[in-house]
Amino acid sequence: MLRRLATLIVSFPRRVLTVAVALLVLSAIFGAGVSEHLKVGGFDDPGSESAQAEQFLEAEFGTASPNLVLQVTARSGDVNTPDVAAAAQQVRRSITSEPDITEVASYWVANSPELRSNDGRSALLLLHVGGNPEQAARRTHTLVEALPSDDPSIEVVAGGKLGLADAIEQQVADDLLLAESIAVPATLVLLVVAFGSVVAALLPLTLGVISILVTMVVLFGLAQITDVSVYALTVATAFGLGLAIDFGLLLVSRFREERAAGSDPQEAVVDTVTTAGRTIVFSAATVMVAMTGMLVFPTYFLRSVGLAAMAVVAVAALGAVVVLPALLAVLGTRVDRLTVFRRKKTPASDSLFWRRTAAAVTRRPVRTALPVVALLLVLGIPFLHAQYATPDERALPSGSAARQVTVDIRENYSAGGADAVTVTTPQDGRALEPLAREISTMTDVARVDGVFGRYEGGNLVLGPGPASARFAAGEAGFLLVQPAVGAQSDAAQDLVRAIRELPAVTGDDLAVGGPTATLIDSRTAIMDRLPLAIGLMAVATFVLLFLFTGSVILPLKALVLNVFTLSAVVGAMVWVFQDGHLAWLTGATPAPLNIGMVVLLCCIAFALSVDYEIFLLSRIKEAHDAGANTTEATVEGLGRVGRIVSSAAALLTVTLLSFSTGLSFMQMFGIGTALAIIVDATLIRGVLVPAFMQIAGDLNWWAPRPLRWVHARIGLSDTPGSGPPEVTDPAAAPAAEAVPAPHSTRANVPRPHQSS
Repeated sequence: MLRRLATLIVSFPRRVLTVAVALLVLSAIFGAGVSEHLKVGGFDDPGSESAQAEQFLEAEFGTASPNLVLQVTARSGDVNTPDVAAAAQQVRRSITSEPDITEVASYWVANSPELRSNDGRSALLLLHVGGNPEQAARRTHTLVEALPSDDPSIEVVAGGKLGLADAIEQQVADDLLLAESIAVPATLVLLVVAFGSVVAALLPLTLGVISILVTMVVLFGLAQITDVSVYALTVATAFGLGLAIDFGLLLVSRFREERAAGSDPQEAVVDTVTTAGRTIVFSAATVMVAMTGMLVFPTYFLRSVGLAAMAVVAVAALGAVVVLPALLAVLGTRVDRLTVFRRKKTPASDSLFWRRTAAAVTRRPVRTALPVVALLLVLGIPFLHAQYATPDERALPSGSAARQVTVDIRENYSAGGADAVTVTTPQDGRALEPLAREISTMTDVARVDGVFGRYEGGNLVLGPGPASARFAAGEAGFLLVQPAVGAQSDAAQDLVRAIRELPAVTGDDLAVGGPTATLIDSRTAIMDRLPLAIGLMAVATFVLLFLFTGSVILPLKALVLNVFTLSAVVGAMVWVFQDGHLAWLTGATPAPLNIGMVVLLCCIAFALSVDYEIFLLSRIKEAHDAGANTTEATVEGLGRVGRIVSSAAALLTVTLLSFSTGLSFMQMFGIGTALAIIVDATLIRGVLVPAFMQIAGDLNWWAPRPLRWVHARIGLSDTPGSGPPEVTDPAAAPAAEAVPAPHSTRANVPRPHQSS
């Protein structure tokens, strides 16, 4: 099929490129505004108790529950200074005159001391922004952009739920622009170094740009039918750019290899698509299958990022086997134009360094593998005390105004509220008073507010007043439980669990919500589905690798080595981002890891690891099928593919590190995935795989008789024209072609159709 496709492409390359350009123009037009259709968040389980409590509050108490907080700070004096109060009132009137923006409470109206900071220099205006989440987000952004920045009396900064969400969304957009401005030129430089030619270097980069543009349209389409997280755009851009460049590197390298072996340009394109294209298609399929594990989670952050990753892989593979071959067919011998420097010719992209490495490892497999295994185990030790949370203000850079407001409200105001636990009921809110009294006596509870007033330590310290009316709406009501500890702390989580276990709360009528409850429910939702996701990824990967190799040992080896890699990487991320080491370098505030981003990191790293596994196994299996023993095949395979894997890993690492700026959990994802790629391309592919292959020997290719029968009939092959044997007489089978000697040139050896 690929050979027929390649023949068609080289027959009409300009038509293919014309269609591709037309599609890119449409992609640029329709995908330009995709960010406006994406959502901030998606880390919560919509079916959880905390989500139901939030939905109930929005439906019954929408205008009574603030989702946007404005902090007004006096530039001189305090909040009661006449010019400060007058300026604050002007801001208040201007904002509340806008449609769907309702004032919940204001210090300058209620004169409530709880809305004034302890030092008296700032006070709060609590607002509710109406509409669905997307409408509320857009209105918030418009409001934040219109806040006065040059008023001589006051400074106004947005915080609260919507204020933080707006700050995070803007940070994502800024980081994306910065990352692309760094990644593209840095990648081009590395490609020029790899190829020695500007024209050849531009081809994989072109494929990367194509993948990004088309993926934006795919995200736009997905956003019309399901919730898509704004982080899907960042992940898809980074992943798409890196993976497309990897595929482009593989394809262009193979084309130059075919040209160096004496093929004319058209023949070289056909052979390249038939061989390297086959590996790309199989690798893309494997990566997409690995991404399906993310679709089982109820949080739309993981689902949408999984869909985006699958889309960008499919787009990159399609561009690699259709658009890039058309470009190569048009360029022909001009692919090496604008040569910066001439590389020393090596046999078929062979790497003497990786050959020597493989030879050294296979001579002493146990001695070389044990230190690597020990290192990975040591890196994984911090994983044992990992803590997980949902994103809060600590995800933003320390200089972010929205983060500073959130911290200031928590530390400098008696009102609190941002970390409060909510208890909702569709019944009369006054019926919650006995429950409020009981909860106020619990450990780590500062106070409980309701329609009846305020309880502290089991005593009613404040009776009902004007501010208490917001806790009831008809027969519905809710409690606001203010913890004396941080919302993400273990103590706060124990408090929520204790409230949920109270006899009055265990029925169907009451629901417990708030940030701490959301954290508990989100973590539970992910952990409950994690075994299913891992099982799907492992089984699918095992099946595909078995169909590719005909072995049950090699897929098991790949899965075990992936466990080593992922545990080491997550352990390193705990050490850096949770324990706070290297904070001087990352600028991140030590905090528990974002559990959703940890799952994403592991899925992406797993997929890329399997991708590189296929690159290497294709060469090893090719040599083994040609008659080499396991040791010779391992040395041959790593020598042939080692340079491509290491170059691809270096390019993808640069791309991912470019995107690891700003938000701390995006830093963790970028740095963690880059570390996983580095570990996999060096320690795993360069040491542990050759060591395992040598120790296992002929056992590498073992499979039970029934599975051998299955593979003989439906197994996949990397070699064109192979597959289930059509002859049963060994004498009638063609003789195996010899494996090229380690230092022979490709032009001097038989050229079986190989996979890069």
